[in-house]
Amino acid sequence: MRTRRNILRTATTLGAASCLGRVSGQTATPRPAIQHGPFSSDKQTFQAYSCPNWFRDAKFGIWAHWGPTSAIEQGDWYARNMYIEGTPQNQYHNKTYGHPSKFGYKDTFPLWKAERFDPKALMRLYAGAGAKYFVSMGVHCDNFDLWNSRNHRWNSVRMGPRRDIVGEWRQATRDAGLRFGVSEHVWASYNWWQTNKGADKQGPYAGVSYDGNDPANFDLYFPPHPPGREAWAEQGNESEDWKREWFLRAQDLIDQHQPDLYYEDGPVPFDGWGRSLAAHYYNQSLRWHNGGMEVVYTAKRRGESELGLCTLDIERGVSDNIEPRPFQTDTCLGDWHYKRGIDYKRPKVIVDLLVDIVSRNGNLLLNIPLPASGMPDDRELHILSDITAWMTVNSEAIYGTRPWKVFGEGPAMQKVTGNAGMNGTPEHFNENQRKDLSAKDIRFTAKPGILYAFVMGHPASEIQISSLSQQREGGWQKIEKVELLGSGEPIEWKFTAGALTIASPRTFPSEHAIVFKVIYS
Repeated sequence: MRTRRNILRTATTLGAASCLGRVSGQTATPRPAIQHGPFSSDKQTFQAYSCPNWFRDAKFGIWAHWGPTSAIEQGDWYARNMYIEGTPQNQYHNKTYGHPSKFGYKDTFPLWKAERFDPKALMRLYAGAGAKYFVSMGVHCDNFDLWNSRNHRWNSVRMGPRRDIVGEWRQATRDAGLRFGVSEHVWASYNWWQTNKGADKQGPYAGVSYDGNDPANFDLYFPPHPPGREAWAEQGNESEDWKREWFLRAQDLIDQHQPDLYYEDGPVPFDGWGRSLAAHYYNQSLRWHNGGMEVVYTAKRRGESELGLCTLDIERGVSDNIEPRPFQTDTCLGDWHYKRGIDYKRPKVIVDLLVDIVSRNGNLLLNIPLPASGMPDDRELHILSDITAWMTVNSEAIYGTRPWKVFGEGPAMQKVTGNAGMNGTPEHFNENQRKDLSAKDIRFTAKPGILYAFVMGHPASEIQISSLSQQREGGWQKIEKVELLGSGEPIEWKFTAGALTIASPRTFPSEHAIVFKVIYS
């Protein structure tokens, strides 16, 4: 990790600025000041950033997509889709609450009561399941802030549950000894939510404007503006006033709650505005931590991570190879926001993802969507219990590890193509193309003097690990011992020039992957 002195030296050489207003060519809208320090909107200053070791060691985090949309329990993007005539969510809304001209998204806020929300109890569950950090939703695309926002009246302290959701999550997380993060998704809302300006084209309400056309609610629904080309991308039509509002609210979220991790749902937004937010956050870390860089800003464009501006986040996908820098994959048990009756990922799928991602230098951030009440449903609790049991046995091979020379071997090594979309990272959204890993698939992590070999199923016969061939560059001098995590059973093994061969154990300490600990000198 780079020291504060090195960071300061690098930034001084690059001529870092400490105020947004110093960005050349962007003077139409006054720029708020950022925390003084070595980072600025100048791209070159981010070369001084280095991802902190706590993130590299943590490997597993849990996330809660939970907000007003959760009160409806009809899945993600409800606020947008309820205004699109004929969609399932629009039909549900009309049937349950009435037409969006009379009962709009704003009118659903009182339905979110959070009556069973107990963040301390949830954090005991999440920490028990092995999470080392927790991420709270800060604000989703529905433009509703989940903290006591200084810049936006539509927030959870003034409306809905009338609680500082982010603040309560933060306190519970820190009390449990976990690192705390927040997520922000609102940058895209300017175009994502144009649907609230429409009207039905047919039926009894044809031509009747939705409630998003009422000027009294423009600070939630946005004023009318020329439409963008698509729902989810930076369009170039965003007003400077919106960019400034986005920045002030994001800055307020950071300053009030001092998160260890800030998740940006997309690329770093709005050029200099977004770079200045990252700079503010990094400079704040140096102030909060006596010169230490202890924060992680994740975003989804590979080029920006290579610059040092952010840590790469891959949505619902796995990188093809060992990444040279730490990264994060985020995924969900089902839909991002709670949806009644949806099928969830099986525990084996989650274990497979976790191991595969960690073997490639990544972390897994798993969203457990909460229903309106704030308490996971019984199926979610069962999955958490399964993860807890597996991590209790095998977490030694997860936490604090680093990638080995190769991430694995076996039949499931083929590349899978995802959807790069606006993010320029082809691994996004490739998880559904993946098959279950089997006992023929091996994944590796390492610590000094130790190699952990994950056998991704229960082998019926001996296991051969060819990646340990003595002919490999930097091959092994001597294997001292092979153990099976969670088992006291003596393990029979032999090592030849071609492979390490391990006899199948008589019993399996884990329901899913099992881990052999190879101790060498």
